[in-house]
Amino acid sequence: MIIEFTKSFLETGLVVPPGELRAEFCDSVMRGLIIQVFAAAQSDPCYYWRYKRLDTKKSTSQRIGTINEKTIPQARKQVAIWKAERAIAAKQPPVLKPVMGEITLDTFWTEHYLPHAKLHKRSWNKDESMYRLRIKPKFGEKKLTEITRYQAQQFQNTLTEEKMSPASNDHHLKLLKRMLSLATQWEMSEKNVLARFPLLLVDNQVENYLDEAALQRLMEVLQAYPNRTIAAILMLLATTGVRYAEATFGRWSEMNLENGTWRIGGDRNKSKRQKIVYLNDSAKEILQQVGTQGKSEYLFPNPSTGKPYSNLAKQWSEIRKLAKLSEKTRMHDLRHTFATRILAAGRSLFEVQKLLHHADSKTTLRYSHISEQQLREAASAAAVNLPGLPMPTPPMAAAPSESAAGTVLEPAPASNVVAFPKAA
Repeated sequence: MIIEFTKSFLETGLVVPPGELRAEFCDSVMRGLIIQVFAAAQSDPCYYWRYKRLDTKKSTSQRIGTINEKTIPQARKQVAIWKAERAIAAKQPPVLKPVMGEITLDTFWTEHYLPHAKLHKRSWNKDESMYRLRIKPKFGEKKLTEITRYQAQQFQNTLTEEKMSPASNDHHLKLLKRMLSLATQWEMSEKNVLARFPLLLVDNQVENYLDEAALQRLMEVLQAYPNRTIAAILMLLATTGVRYAEATFGRWSEMNLENGTWRIGGDRNKSKRQKIVYLNDSAKEILQQVGTQGKSEYLFPNPSTGKPYSNLAKQWSEIRKLAKLSEKTRMHDLRHTFATRILAAGRSLFEVQKLLHHADSKTTLRYSHISEQQLREAASAAAVNLPGLPMPTPPMAAAPSESAAGTVLEPAPASNVVAFPKAA
């Protein structure tokens, strides 16, 4: 209904017809000013301005206030202001949105992806290296819409021809896929052309373990090694299973030798969560003997700089040769050795998972072949005597098993404890 809004009309004319849920009245004086009235008694009649959007030309409404909040002159004045603003906006040239996917990959990397990665990825510097060295020369100047699956396939082939490992090859393609995926999520590109792009997916996990003889040789070498700090670091890796960086950057403020715990903050470990390492007697003795408590914030400071060791590759190579270990043996394999010794002592995979702080039990399953004999013995314990069959015989002693690297593993009795020499 179109009618001139007056005070008397507001008092008597705002009536919803019988059977209707609401009514709408339009002001004949100020075009576009309307009052909506609902049959429900809970709501007051309300002023609105109805107009057409400049971009979509669709009709829409903007609330002004109830008839108790605004007078008729106030409502008309507000509509007049909005109309004037709309008239000015209509004279402005339209703002053209950039065509999706028209920016180059390098612009997307610099202005969008890298700032995002620095905020959300601890290993963003690895992304930076992969992009700068290989992805940028190939795709940096291409617009997002110009990158194709065929080009990505050729890129993958080139990396393979350069003798790059399958895992490193996949890391480059994963980064490129991730960038295009984020561009799509952030509405900078219509689609990710590399979605479900096939990767090489070669399992290159290396699992080397030291048997008891090799571990004992290593301990003897460390006992005589002149750099006592480095010897202490390696002994701690073997007896706690912590990662190299967790040990070298360890701080005394994280230690509680009295109750045998080491709390490593989430900012310093792979899972990004605080982890508690339970210190056995060997670990506590190593820490007590290292002699840096009260002298440095770090457990194992470099005597020359006072800071943690950044690289022990040269020293490890020398120690490995002295201990007559395989060239494939890495410092990280001391962590694997820690896990296999726990299993060889009859403990469970669940306990290994908790001690190594694996978030996913699938990661721990790599050690399942070490405890196969224990599982066989457990299954034999449930054997029953069937009529006509001989009584089950007790399981034989565990036979030596072979590691992934070909090293023969002798199951270690729980009482067989490797002697960790003093660290200082």
